[in-house]
Amino acid sequence: MIAFPDFAGQTALVTGAASGIGRAVARGLARGGADLVLADLDGARLSEAVAEVGALGTGQARGFELDVTDSARCDEAVAHAAAAGRGRLDILVHSAGIGVERSCLDTTDAEWKRIIDTDLTGSFYINRAAGRVMAEAGYGRIVNLSSTAGVAGGTGRAAYGAAKGGVIMLSRVLAVELATAGVTVNALAPGAIETELVARMHSDTTRKVYRRSIPADRYGTPEEVAAAALFLASREAGYINGHVLAVDGGFLAAGVMHKD
Repeated sequence: MIAFPDFAGQTALVTGAASGIGRAVARGLARGGADLVLADLDGARLSEAVAEVGALGTGQARGFELDVTDSARCDEAVAHAAAAGRGRLDILVHSAGIGVERSCLDTTDAEWKRIIDTDLTGSFYINRAAGRVMAEAGYGRIVNLSSTAGVAGGTGRAAYGAAKGGVIMLSRVLAVELATAGVTVNALAPGAIETELVARMHSDTTRKVYRRSIPADRYGTPEEVAAAALFLASREAGYINGHVLAVDGGFLAAGVMHKD
């Protein structure tokens, strides 16, 4: 059985919490005893997630409908979470995001703008809001969900890869700027993970190509990514800062592989 870090007495905000990796992270934080604010654009599924997560731990779980492309709404989400934490926000796990598999030459202006606005600008808005509150309190853990697409070039990922690469650099800059305020900022780079987003993005051909490139020879699970996020969000990870942790079955490490 997984031993979850102790988050008792801490308040956490998780974006993209209605499904996939965000929901798995929320479950882990709840089992660790955190008070939670779950944020997502999908209000109906968010209500389901709040009910599920709230039954798992000793802390409270609240929902907040959030469009991360709205700067003011991101400020409100952080203020809501801080109010729930009696003025403190200890943890932000930012998992909200979208994607599309489209070649650069076929990507439309609208697709580019939508992905950059959501995945990169939204990350800036919610990180800035959380960073302000955490810096004032003198403590915080921020974990941003990037992607292996933000580290290595891959076909069909012009907009998505650019946005996720930006999330990595945003995380590094914030890690440097907020370090002396007691706030750490790290990024996760998941590879092929069985989420609803990946189900929409990955064609049968993409899945075959990915499997050939993954030493583990399988897609990962949201729970495996969540385990890494929970460690980086823990008190014990205080000297890990500005790091990009791949959760990818060895995808980024691989070179030539002979497979039967």
